[in-house]
Order: sequence, then C-alpha cells, then structure tokens
Amino acid sequence: MNCRTIALAGAVACGVLISTACTDLTVAPKSTVTAGNVFTDPASYRAFVAKLYAGLAVTGQQGGAGQPDLDPSFDEGFSQYIRLWWQMNELPTDEAIIAWNDGSLSELNSGNWGSSNAFLGAMYNRITFQVTQANEFLRQTTDVVLDSRGVTGPLRSEIRTYRAEARFLRALSYWHAIDLFGNYILVTENDPVGGPPPLGATRQQIYDFIVSELTAIQGALPGPGAATYGRATTMADQMLQAKVYLNAGVYTGTTHYAEAMTAVNAVIGSGTYSLAPIYVNNFKADNNTSPEMIFAVPSDGARTQSYGNTNFLIHASCGGSMSSATYGVDGCWGGLRLKPEAYAFYPAGDGRVSYFYTSGQTVAVTDMYNFTNGIAAPKYQNVTSSGAPGSRTNFVDTDFPMFRLADAYLMYAELNLRGGGGTQQQALDYVNALRVRAYGDSSGVITAGQLTLPFILDERGRELLWEGHRRTDLIRFGEFTGNTRVWAWKGGVLAGQSIAATLAVYPLPASELIANPNLQQNPGY
Repeated sequence: MNCRTIALAGAVACGVLISTACTDLTVAPKSTVTAGNVFTDPASYRAFVAKLYAGLAVTGQQGGAGQPDLDPSFDEGFSQYIRLWWQMNELPTDEAIIAWNDGSLSELNSGNWGSSNAFLGAMYNRITFQVTQANEFLRQTTDVVLDSRGVTGPLRSEIRTYRAEARFLRALSYWHAIDLFGNYILVTENDPVGGPPPLGATRQQIYDFIVSELTAIQGALPGPGAATYGRATTMADQMLQAKVYLNAGVYTGTTHYAEAMTAVNAVIGSGTYSLAPIYVNNFKADNNTSPEMIFAVPSDGARTQSYGNTNFLIHASCGGSMSSATYGVDGCWGGLRLKPEAYAFYPAGDGRVSYFYTSGQTVAVTDMYNFTNGIAAPKYQNVTSSGAPGSRTNFVDTDFPMFRLADAYLMYAELNLRGGGGTQQQALDYVNALRVRAYGDSSGVITAGQLTLPFILDERGRELLWEGHRRTDLIRFGEFTGNTRVWAWKGGVLAGQSIAATLAVYPLPASELIANPNLQQNPGY
C-alpha cells in the first residue's frame, strides 16, 4: 500500500495523539495509544476536530516542519494543503507563474503534467488524509460509541456540532477531489475498515454525496459570527453548496443554477456579511476582522506555522528589488508573478492594482524562471490594515480567504445571466458595488448592456485574482483547454497554444494506481 505517516488528532494548541496510517481510505489510523484511553479526556474530542481544521493550514505536529502528516521524503512545506490546491488552480491559468525551476512546478506552469507529477500526488494524498481523519472522527463519535463511554450533557451536545463540522470539512475535500481529479474514491465512516482496496467512484456519485451531506448538516452547524470565525458555519455550508451547484454542469453534465442561486441568496440575504470598505484589507494580517469573510483558513505566526498557506503566498510573491520588510516577512523567496494576460485584466483607474509592484519588473514573461519577468503581485501581506507588522516575520498572521462575499456577488450575477433566477438589476447592483470599491467612485460603474458572461469571467479575474478560483472558472466557461483563450506558456510555449480537453482534470497519481488496482486512469493520461 501507498502508506504515509499521518497525525490523528491534536493541532494548533492541542496536540494529543500521533498515529500512522495509509492514504487508502479504508485503512483506519493506527496509533501508539488507543481510542479507549485517549477519549477518557473530554478535551480529546475538541482536539480531534481541531486537527481536522488544522489539516488545511499546517503540515504536521510541529510548527513549520517536523513530525509531518505525510511522507517525510517530500518537502513538508511543498505538501501543505492550501499551497498545493492554490498552485493547481492558479499556475496552469492566465493568472500566475512561478520562477522555481522544479520539474513538477514547471509542468503546472505550462500545462504539461503527467501522472508522476509530485505535486499532484501530494494533493491527492492531502485530500485522502483529510477524508480519512474525518471518517475516523465520525466513527469515534457515534451515539453507540458515546453511550459506551458514558458521554452525556453539554459535551454530548458539543460533539453533535463537531460531527457536522467534520462532515463539512470532508465534503470540502471531496469537492476539491472531484474538481481536480474527476473520479475519486467514496468512503465514509459507515464503510468497513480494512479489507480490499475500495472501488473507484464517479464524479456524479461523489457530487451526489457532497450535496446530500451539505444539505443534511445545515441545521446542525454553528451560526456565523466572531465566535465561530474560521469554523464551518451555516453560511460556509451554503457557500460551499453554491460553489458545487454552480459547477454541476462540469461535474455531472446537468446544470443546477437555480439551486446555486438559492444558496447564494441565503448567504447574501443572511445580513451577516458586508463588503470591506478597502479591498486590500481582505488580504492583510488582521483580515480576520473583515466583514466580508465567509470561510477562511486561519494563519497565526505563533500557533499555525507552515511553509504553505499564506506564508508561501506572501514570501513567494516577493523578490527582485522588493523589500521584504514592506510585506512583513523576513525574506523574499522570488517565486510568484503575474502572467501578462492577468496584468492586462485591469483598465486604468481600477484601484485593485494598488498592491502591484512594477519597479524593475517587465510585463512580458519571456523567461518563466526569472522573477523580474512578470509584474509582481504581493496581494497577501503580513502587515495589518493600519500598517503594523504581523506578530512574526518568519511565519505570518494572514488568513486565507477561501470564501468571501465578493465571490457571492459575482456568482449571483453569473447565475442570473445563466438563467438561475434573480433580477438583472440586482445582479448589476452587486457587480457595481465591487467596482465602486475598486475605483473609489462611480467611474467604473457598468450598464446592463455591459453585464455579460465574458465580462463576468474577466471581472472574477480582477476581483478574485490569486484566490484559487481561476482554473475552475475557466473550465466552467469553456476556456481552460482548447485555444479559445491562450496565455503565456500555455501548452509550454511562450505565446501560448491549445491544450487537450483531457487536461480539464488532472491524472490520478501513478502511485495510487499501483496501490489500488480498482482505480482507472482518467482519459488522455
């Protein structure tokens, strides 16, 4: 089997249990301690669910590196969940390019990956790790098991909430699985542990499971608010439903725009969120105070140390003649820049370019490995909205904004244009609210005739640049593969060229095909 070292429970400030298991979803985590003695401590349930959240933010049981969750032979920073997911959704698109001459990263830059790509394998294993952990938490918290341990009262009620959160996090990872890899493996807490490798599941089957799970847990999740920031809430659940429904046509061949609109309206209509008055404050070290954040992956320089997440995005976006102190970090890694097509998204007057760094940088990327080729875009910064540095410079305090209100506004407009309901005037109002913020006045306001699907795709590129949405968006609009839209280094050539339709999903890692003969490789690989 394709075994990895993983951590079962405890993270952030509550590490309590270390275990080893395989990336096979049917293999239960094995530990040097047993469930019987760990769960005599009521705090262990909270520690376990904390580890599920931490799986999105950190890579092991020790800050930065050390005691890794996954294969220690693969650089721990490279294997962080958000870092991997971000790279797979941004590097192959018209938005980002990385200067590091690593074979696997170069393949992502240019759309020339194969089933042996190390980063694709690491992402697959990260997803599997998250699902496996969630399944085990759910096995350890059934009514039968809790009755056998004599768990009652307030703790029992808390655990019911934790179970809903674990199901949300599992659904989130399953969404990432079908979005990136298409077919995957569907295993839940109800499946037997051990035995032969599981059968593969289709995108449709996993899509149906995700939708049923998100619907079932809606009433059991905590409500949004400061006390539940960074946790799965009712509105995070609605937003994830909206994302899954919006892309249903890609995943299943059947669109669900009306259902997506219902979920988007639930988020917007909750009255919980509002646009941050200043756009860039959504990406600063105190962005946990932004009224726009629906679901974030927290980062704390002292307590959630990682070489991935926003720590990667901030350090790697700095280089050339840039001063690292300006961005609140201890050094520049000289990696990420804009592809020229992304720089061209923005017309004169659009204030969302305020953080771009152009001194000594060229617009053209004639050499993908030269940091000064390409405009630098330090969108994420380890300084607060008032200009104060983060708590540390080697690890950052800036949270990753997985879902925010601006995305919901743009989704409403797109869904209205696609026939999902709503009104044109409301769609226009939401888009113009973003543009008034971007321009600082009404000079960027558009009219109803300008509100088209091509405009929405470009506006999503402007508003949501480098937030991990671009590949999914381009695929939904039919512009990721083929030659309808080309960009620098698409297909491995400077001018860009058509790429095969089969690249709309990544290959299943070769190592997984060897470990599980029931899996079938995606077409074209």
